[in-house]
Amino acid sequence: MTKHPTLASLAADLDAGRTTARKLVDDCLARIADPAGEGARTFIHVDREAAIKAAEAMDKLREIKAAPSPFAGIPISIKDLFDIKGQVTRAGSRALDDNPPAEADAPAVARLRRAGFVVIGRTNMTEFAYSGIGINPHYGTPKAAFNRDAGHVPGGSSSGAAVSVADGMAHAGLGTDTGGSCRIPAAFNGIVGYKPSQHRVPRDGAVPLSFSLDSIGPLARSVDCCAVLDAVLADAPIVPLAPRSLKGLRLAVPTTVALDELDDAVSVAFERALKTLSGHGAIIEKIELPEFLDVAPMMAKGGFAAAESYAWHRYLIVAQGDVYDPRVRERILRGETQSAADYVDLITARKSLIARACARLAPYDALVMPTTANTPPKIADLADDKAFTKANLLALRNCTLINMIDGCAISLPCHRDGEAPVGLMLAGVNGADREIFEIAAGLEMVVRG
Repeated sequence: MTKHPTLASLAADLDAGRTTARKLVDDCLARIADPAGEGARTFIHVDREAAIKAAEAMDKLREIKAAPSPFAGIPISIKDLFDIKGQVTRAGSRALDDNPPAEADAPAVARLRRAGFVVIGRTNMTEFAYSGIGINPHYGTPKAAFNRDAGHVPGGSSSGAAVSVADGMAHAGLGTDTGGSCRIPAAFNGIVGYKPSQHRVPRDGAVPLSFSLDSIGPLARSVDCCAVLDAVLADAPIVPLAPRSLKGLRLAVPTTVALDELDDAVSVAFERALKTLSGHGAIIEKIELPEFLDVAPMMAKGGFAAAESYAWHRYLIVAQGDVYDPRVRERILRGETQSAADYVDLITARKSLIARACARLAPYDALVMPTTANTPPKIADLADDKAFTKANLLALRNCTLINMIDGCAISLPCHRDGEAPVGLMLAGVNGADREIFEIAAGLEMVVRG
């Protein structure tokens, strides 16, 4: 699936003495520092000295059979949205430069450290996580791993997280997902991204975009990698993942909204994946899902993200609004025009949406759809605001459907080598995380052909 190793293979190498945590960290730091690479745009801050010390400590613990987990010593990147003790959390912006350093790690970061993962640095992101494209005018925009000379967008908002994993600058990344911010960059960079059921991972210590929709999830190189990280983040036992047999699985493909305006490359890769799954015994059923028609009207005034981000930003944007990315500022300010009644209507409408969608999906093992309607556009083609808005909406659309129904979802690559990257999204209702991982592990073995 990728030239870079998985967490399982790294853990095996560490256990057998074929590598060390220090070597893994040194290799990642070398990739970050490579002037021919994307390190300077992928990372906002690199924890060089702290990472080396942590790696050496994990090597010593492993020598005396006291490593906190099999994954101790593996470098992981952290999205700039999260608090790391002693560092300023900027959320991909310059508006928070004067904030004091964090007094403690965010719980998600603390849990990764407790398992022995080594924090290699803070990754770049869309400012304040408010876009599915990944462009950042403050720190530069890392190019997607695909066709790099052409300069394609990395996907957002966890742009640096995905590129760090795709390029071997880290072996996993911590991201967030409000409308696809783990899954979109994963799809655009040919890796795996997971959005858990929202309640699984505490969101404290992370700058919010929408507290109704924000989730915290991993980006990595395999379904199993994401399952391991999800367990760590959820403070749950790491249980070996048993791939589900595809034979007899009932997979629903929503024909409502999710298949509209697909790029040709997305359509071809998706239909090929469906044919492959059917050939392995899965029962593919294309269904109407009229609940999805409700989502766009709910977003008409900016939805939860505009209302809730404006509540958080309203004083900062008065003082520092000229520092914001204008495209981000504009989206946040849409929340200023929402009334309290609008917001109450949103809450009521979403509650109904979740109940109706869950009832309709009950007969199926999972939903299957393209992660994004588009392949990654070129950065240069999005200088025009209209082109940017269209690409952003196409990137976010399908993923947002799952956040709005309070579900969980994974994106895994379904394109073939040499093709434009295309993500296959497998989704379930709230709480179906383990089932989605098991089904995705079964899919992963066949969809790349």
